[in-house]
Amino acid sequence: MGVIRDILGLGGAVREVAEVFVENRTKTAANEHAENIATLEQLTAEFARERGGWFDQLVDGLNRLPRPALAMGTLALFAYAMADPVGFAARMQGLQLVPDPLWWLLGAIVSFYFGARELHHFRSGRGRITPSAVADVARTVEQLEAMDQPVETQANPALAAWRAQAG
Repeated sequence: MGVIRDILGLGGAVREVAEVFVENRTKTAANEHAENIATLEQLTAEFARERGGWFDQLVDGLNRLPRPALAMGTLALFAYAMADPVGFAARMQGLQLVPDPLWWLLGAIVSFYFGARELHHFRSGRGRITPSAVADVARTVEQLEAMDQPVETQANPALAAWRAQAG
């Protein structure tokens, strides 16, 4: 009986040494299963709360809007820049007149919403807005608006063939 116990004890030592080099798939599967169960329990607890009234649902919906709104707004700016380059350039010139403290406030709000801890400088290196800066921006806007003329384009043979075929 003692010999069998010694052999069985040696078997346990061999198993422990072998697990250093090769994972124990049974233990790994059990750990993954426990992790999946814990994840599902957490998810269940998160969504198990009662649905509030219309106001709670409204606030929940509003809380989900900023990220998609910022993403879609950025894409809309690209579309606007392509659709009306002169108007877009004029609006961007106008943004240069926004005072630094307002940029800092906007930066702080956006960074706070997205989890940033602090905002050192949103726009570094900009001085105060002077009357000459306002005059420069106004001059640039006038020049951009003066450029708002139809652009002559060359004929596109493929488009002409398509129009003739379609019409």
